[in-house]
Parts: sequence; structure tokens; C-alpha cells
Amino acid sequence: MAGRERPPEVRVGISGWRYAPWRGVFYPEGLVQRRELEYVGERLSSVEINGSFYSLQRPSSYERWRSQVPDDFVFSVKGPRYVTHMLRLVGAGTAVANFFASGVLALGPTLGPVLWQLPERAVFDAGVLSGFLAALPRSTDAAAELARGHDDRLEGRTYLETDADRPVRHVLEVRGQAFTTPEALDLLREHDVGIVVADTAGRWPMVLDVTSDVVYVRLHGSSELYVSGYTDDELALWAGRVQGWLDGSACPDGRGRDVFVYLDNDAKVHAPFDALRLTELLAVADATS
Repeated sequence: MAGRERPPEVRVGISGWRYAPWRGVFYPEGLVQRRELEYVGERLSSVEINGSFYSLQRPSSYERWRSQVPDDFVFSVKGPRYVTHMLRLVGAGTAVANFFASGVLALGPTLGPVLWQLPERAVFDAGVLSGFLAALPRSTDAAAELARGHDDRLEGRTYLETDADRPVRHVLEVRGQAFTTPEALDLLREHDVGIVVADTAGRWPMVLDVTSDVVYVRLHGSSELYVSGYTDDELALWAGRVQGWLDGSACPDGRGRDVFVYLDNDAKVHAPFDALRLTELLAVADATS
């Protein structure tokens, strides 16, 4: 894990932003859909792009999203389910190249971690996982080079440039106990890939181990998956955990990490409000530390 020249930072955001039930509840009545991301960018510091999980997006979409947020905003991007759920990480080189060629690099300095989410029934194979992680690009220059290996399906709709060489960090969300063993976690540390801390109302494992220079948290709901909101006490617990990762007191080597937290309990419009409340709690904690 490379050293840093700046203090660790925390970003709290939401997983996706285009949800019809949010209109008139979180988004004001009359706010046009094309300004919803702008509205989020004025209130939160990050968003997780999850449309990229379901299909390859276009460069024009990434360029538009970047133009709608402040310069210091950060997008995390979810890798394609074609890679994780269909190919199961095997022979995925061209598919990963297509993903990076599809416009991810158009985010420029707003590009944050790349999230790879494994399916519930994924089988742990150390060789397969290690091979996949080793092949992931760790810089925007490397990502651009990889992207040039895209196949014909992306002809005429690629973005293969980068304005500067920046780090590209990767995190892995797992949904099976086989990926939470010391062997699996050591493999992630070896490749400097973060294990996602996922709160899933007890459905899937929640792993609090630190395996890279970034801690990535997804809050899907504490009591009902994707539905339940977080109480003040629950958010205070998460705020405390975030502070521990930031200042290093919850990290085995005592070194602070960047922390990204995304609220994904979107079904009842809890996510944006919980994200705002957690942001406030962290701001208060920072002001009093």
C-alpha cells in the first residue's frame, strides 16, 4: 500500500440517484430529471454509479455526469455484472477492457474506486481471484492502455484518453463466507484491493477487516434489505467506525485510510436523508476532534 501526501478523507454518498419515488420527497417538486445529479452534488460529496453494472454506458453519459457536479466531487463506478456474474471472473480481459473503454476515463479527476460485486453463489478459487485482481489496471494510464484492447462492439463509442496519470483503486464486495477467510483476505491485501464493508440486514457477511488503502462501505439497510432506514444510534455507530478508519485507530497498522460510504437503502427514500445525516455527524465529530 503506497504512502500518501495528504490526510485521509471521507466521502458519504448514495448508490445511484435516478429513482422515481425520490421525486417530490428528496428532490423538490418541479425539479427536472436532468438536474437531479446536480442537486445531489450540491449536498453530498460522492455518488456510486451503478448503471454500469447492468450495461456498458456511453462516453457522453460519463462526460455529462462529470459536468453536472463540482470539481471536487467523486464518482465510484460499479464494474459490469457480465464480468462478475456471468464470466465469474474467468477470461474477463476483453470485458474489462470494454468497461474501461466505455467512458469511465471521461470522469477524469472525479473518478474514484471501482467496485466489483460478486454473486451470492460465487465459489472461492484463489487462482481465479488472484488472476483477475492482478490484471486490473492500477492507474488511468494503464486503464487507457487496457481499454485499447476493446472489441468491435464498442467501435465508434469509446473514450481511450486520460488527461493525467492517476491511481485507480479497486474494491470487492463479497456475499459468501468463503471469501471472508484469512486466505481470501490475505489475497486481497496482496493485491491492494479493499474488501467492501457491507451492512445487509444480516443476509450476507459483514467484514470489517482493512485490506487496502481505502475502506469502502455500502449500507443496504440494517433491519430490512434496501428498505429500512438507519436510526440516529445506528448512524452514530457508523460515524464512529468511519472515524476509526480515518484516524487509523481501527486499522491494524495504525495508519488512516480514505473512507467511502454509500447508502443503498433506496426503496423507501431513506438513502439520501441517511447520507445527509451521516455527513452531519462526521462534520460534528471532525469539528470537535
